[in-house]
Amino acid sequence: MNKKEFSNIVQNGEGIKTEFKTCSEKLPKNLFETICAFLNTKGGLILLGINDSGEISGINEQYVTRFKKEIANLANNPQKLSPAIFLPIENQIINDKIVITIEVPESSQVHKTNNIIFVRNQDGDYKVNHPIEIARIVNRKQNYHSEQKIFRQIRFSDFNSDLIDKAKELIKLNNPDNHLWKLTNKEFLTRIGFYTKNVDNKFGYSLAAILFFGTDKLIQSILPAYKIEALLRKENTDRYDDRLTLRTNLIDTYDLLMIFIEKHLNDPFYLKGTTRISLRSKIFRELVANIVTHREYMNPQPAFINIFKDKIEFTNPNNPAIFGKIDPKHFTPIAKNPTINKLMIQLGRAEDIGSGIRNVSKYLPYFFKDASVEFIDNEMFSTIIYLTKNVEKKSIESSQISSQISSQKGSQKSSQKSSQKILQLISEDSEITTEEMASAIGISRRAIAKQIKKLKNEKKLKRIGSDKGGYWKIENSKE
Repeated sequence: MNKKEFSNIVQNGEGIKTEFKTCSEKLPKNLFETICAFLNTKGGLILLGINDSGEISGINEQYVTRFKKEIANLANNPQKLSPAIFLPIENQIINDKIVITIEVPESSQVHKTNNIIFVRNQDGDYKVNHPIEIARIVNRKQNYHSEQKIFRQIRFSDFNSDLIDKAKELIKLNNPDNHLWKLTNKEFLTRIGFYTKNVDNKFGYSLAAILFFGTDKLIQSILPAYKIEALLRKENTDRYDDRLTLRTNLIDTYDLLMIFIEKHLNDPFYLKGTTRISLRSKIFRELVANIVTHREYMNPQPAFINIFKDKIEFTNPNNPAIFGKIDPKHFTPIAKNPTINKLMIQLGRAEDIGSGIRNVSKYLPYFFKDASVEFIDNEMFSTIIYLTKNVEKKSIESSQISSQISSQKGSQKSSQKSSQKILQLISEDSEITTEEMASAIGISRRAIAKQIKKLKNEKKLKRIGSDKGGYWKIENSKE
């Protein structure tokens, strides 16, 4: 934001998408009420260091870094803001005074702060507690997708032109009659809906464009928490046998995840008539496409692929529609990111919406005898393939504990103890940080540290290596 744009915002004063807040030695008490209200309405801009009349009071330089870190941590803490979200936070100098800007996007989900829903109107933020009002918010958000968020500061020159050329070539190979591959790169981005206008009728490149064609540096600058982890845990279940961490564009992400799966999963011989069909491809290309296509990218939680001896799990941050198990025979598929999904189909990386669930259910019995599958639509969408017949399917209590914890409200009591939840999270990711545990479970880092100390004393948990470069190891209990 340049000085002229800033001056215009201040001159226009507060409104449905603008909020001024003075900020001295502490963050404003009602800051997250406004953040929550913006998320639930049309997004907005919060300026810290400006009073209600538009006078720039500024922020003491010694508090700037602390304030920015505190806002980021609270935005990722489900006790404070649920679901958690990434917020772009910057500071700039205006008239020799420091102002912090918080750009709050319109969200595709309904958010709460301190277990209360807020929305925005011209007069400020107000609570929503009537079921009919909440239903209106939910219905309105069903037509909003965060992939369409516009970043007006992004220019065409910021994209990787080689990736655009690669996409056009894939479209040509998949469907030579599709005219998109004949367009110039700029025309291509516009035609597929990646250069479009926002609610204020201002044009810009979308989040979908950045995810597909941005450099790694650009993607990380917009979504610093974005990553996908693929882990093989057949022998070393406390840690991993092989690991792939991705923070790159969606085209390369899809290819690299498929390579990882082909490396670690066999492809049984199978004939359909007289033609050999790759069961591995039929089942897992759609699951990989799903974890890439239908993810809620504004959610800071990572997506995971875990390959165990007895099961395979896919989990990704999600904007749920069903809230529970999906019956493959009776469900209506919904595109969580329709623009991304459409391009994935044109690239030949995916088929129609819902084909992943249908193909897994259809071909899984031929891929592995006695195997079964569960699809769970919650704040973390989960696909769990059980490779043995008598595996007890504790999808909520075990394999999906992290996703269920993030969706539980702060006031609800979990049947599991915090220590059990910590051990479960560590079993899924031995390099998880205490901050990530606190965010997933919904308790403070201090409480996490207390539970970890207890587990160490009980000889149930051990830290291998340093705090930054080491990992957790679950020990056998003496009890």
